[in-house]
Amino acid sequence: MKAIHAIALMVVAVFLLVFSVPVQAANMDNAIETSVKQSYVFKTYLEDDDIKVKSKDGVVTLTGTVAEQSHKTMAEDTAAGLPDVKRVDNQLEVKADRPAEKSDAWLVTKIKTTLLFHRSVSAKTEVDVNNGIVTLRGDAENQAQKDLTTEYVRDIEGVKDVKNEMTVVRGEKEKRTTGDKEKRTTGKETRTTGDKIDDSSITSQVKMSLLYHRSTSGLKTKVETKDGVVTLTGKAKNAAEKDLATKFAKDVNGVRSVENLMTIE
Repeated sequence: MKAIHAIALMVVAVFLLVFSVPVQAANMDNAIETSVKQSYVFKTYLEDDDIKVKSKDGVVTLTGTVAEQSHKTMAEDTAAGLPDVKRVDNQLEVKADRPAEKSDAWLVTKIKTTLLFHRSVSAKTEVDVNNGIVTLRGDAENQAQKDLTTEYVRDIEGVKDVKNEMTVVRGEKEKRTTGDKEKRTTGKETRTTGDKIDDSSITSQVKMSLLYHRSTSGLKTKVETKDGVVTLTGKAKNAAEKDLATKFAKDVNGVRSVENLMTIE
C-alpha cells in the first residue's frame, strides 16, 4: 500500500509540474509584454508608432511600423534590456514616407530627439534647419541652459553651424522644492521626468545619445544600467572623449550617476 501511495504522489507531482510550467511561462510572457509597453521609451518616444509586442518563452517579437530608424533601434534596445527577455526579433518596418537621411527635415527630428534625452535643456526648443545650419528659438531658463543647448546641438552629427536665438527668461522660472516633478513636453503630451524611469529605457537613451553626438558616435561603448546607475565600458581615443561620454550620459533622463570604466587606447 505504501508503494502504491508513493507512486500516486509521484504521478500527481508530475501532473502538476507538467501543467504548471506552461502556465508560468505564459504568465512570464504576459509580464514581459506589459513591461515593454509600459517602459519609459515606449510611452514617451514611441507612443505614436504602431508597434505590436509579442513574447514567447522570453523571445520578444516586435512588428508594425515606426517613423524612423532610431525608433526601431530604441524599441529593440529597450525590450532587450528588460528582465526575463532572452532575445528580441525586431521585425519593425520604417515608414516609407520618412525624411531622406541627412536632409534638413531628418536633422530636425534628430536634434529634437537628442534634446529630449537630456534633462538640462528645454524640450520645447524650436528647431529650424537650412542646409545643415541650425537655428534655435524658444525660452531658456538661464544663460547656462542656452549655452548648453548650443553645445549639444553643435555636436550632433550633420550639424554645420548653430544660431541660438533663444530668449533667456529670468525670474519666471517656477520655484521647485526637492522632490517636485519637472514636466517636459514631448509631442502631444506633457510628461513627468521626475518619475522613476526603468533601467532598460535609461540604457536605450544613453546609447542613442552617445550615437547622435559627433564626439562620441565613433566610440564602441557598452552601456549597462542598474537602479539608475549607468556603467560605461569600452575604449576611447583620449581622456576628452571619455569625459564627454560621461557628460552626455550623466545628463540623460533617469540617470542617477555614471561610472565610466572605459579604457583609453
